[in-house]
Amino acid sequence: MYKNFWAIAVLAFGVAVGTLQMTVVVPLLPGLQRLLGVPPTTASWALTAGLLSGAVSIPLLSRLGDMYGRRRVSLVSLGLLVAGSALAAASGTLATLIVGRVLQGAAAPLLPLAMGLAREAVPAHRLPSAIGLLSATIGVGSGGGMILAGLLGGDHRAVFWTLTGLGVLSFALVAAVIRETPVRASGRPDLAGAALVAVWLVCLLLAVSKGAAWGWTSPATLGLLAGAVVVAGVWVATARRTAAPLIEIPMLLHRGTVGATVASFLLGFALFAAITTVSAVAQGPLGASVLQVGLYLLPTTVLMLVVSVLAGPLMRRFTASALVAGGSALVAAAMLWLAVSRSSGADLYGAATVLGLGVGLGYAALGTMAVEHVEPAKTAAAGGINSLVRIVGSSVAGAVGAAVLSGGGAGWSFGVAAVAGLLAALFAAIYGDLSRKEPA
Repeated sequence: MYKNFWAIAVLAFGVAVGTLQMTVVVPLLPGLQRLLGVPPTTASWALTAGLLSGAVSIPLLSRLGDMYGRRRVSLVSLGLLVAGSALAAASGTLATLIVGRVLQGAAAPLLPLAMGLAREAVPAHRLPSAIGLLSATIGVGSGGGMILAGLLGGDHRAVFWTLTGLGVLSFALVAAVIRETPVRASGRPDLAGAALVAVWLVCLLLAVSKGAAWGWTSPATLGLLAGAVVVAGVWVATARRTAAPLIEIPMLLHRGTVGATVASFLLGFALFAAITTVSAVAQGPLGASVLQVGLYLLPTTVLMLVVSVLAGPLMRRFTASALVAGGSALVAAAMLWLAVSRSSGADLYGAATVLGLGVGLGYAALGTMAVEHVEPAKTAAAGGINSLVRIVGSSVAGAVGAAVLSGGGAGWSFGVAAVAGLLAALFAAIYGDLSRKEPA
């Protein structure tokens, strides 16, 4: 028990550190925009680049973890985080910063890798609690990134040097504490699939983020959107013919997991739409500092941690899909609140409280919902797909938010996030019920 506790604690710390890099940039964007002299839609790529890198690296490194050992690949992931953080801290141009952010994005697979390691480290009856804690740590890291940026005064160099140190500490802990069985999967990584996924995601998000500035019917925007569709089609076609594809399309569309897949995408979208828009509203109309932005989101961070502790007992009384549906409904309520009223700090604190309950509940149960219908050997792959679509949803939210907010549409941004939360609740409830009816 004691050994298992420390293993899960070390894995949770690693996941939290890997998640910090996703959100720590959000409150820094206005300052980076002024420092580098670029428009908001260009500065937003300091956020989007890391998310895109994470979207590609999640299935790729998850597969490498199955082949060469999840502990070893986790250490590689943390090493890339350290290198990227140091490069971003030393950068003086947007291009160098984006390269550093791409390297940092390689920390995104730490959650699915940790899920696979947890399945080996804890007894089966404790696995839901362990996976719930690891999943909810995403939210803790997300809120913690905002607070870290505030505590360091919005200084991007200090923020990234701090991430460098945290990454080194996590690397040392994983190396010292985590062990795994020598069982390995055969095959080789789908590098061509990774390249195709990267290309169509870049085309899609560049078109979304720049569409308002270029014009939604401009040749550049329409060309990028058409390119995204074509390359995505090629990727799907090749994935179906590849022996070990980057993403198993049947698993992505399986009736037992598709509810978790769609809900994860929508919740990832809603959470990042929420934190980016709250940051913009707080620093804009409310005149808040970077630290105050983090404090506004502190209830979200704290409640996600509290809910993660309660996730295990809750999942023994309710199905994972029911908890995801309930959490998603709370997210929708929080976003609807801010779509209607956001003129005071009380609105932000109140909505952040509801958001923390919702995302904490949803994220804690999503991990179990994603893997409960797959065989143990594919736990990391299923967790990787779930994390992938969550990161893609977050990436889309970053691009959409940059486009919408540049036109002053905070209310619309919160409204779209509310719709995403509502749809996540519906998918989790409907497909969760279908998976229970599916024959074994």
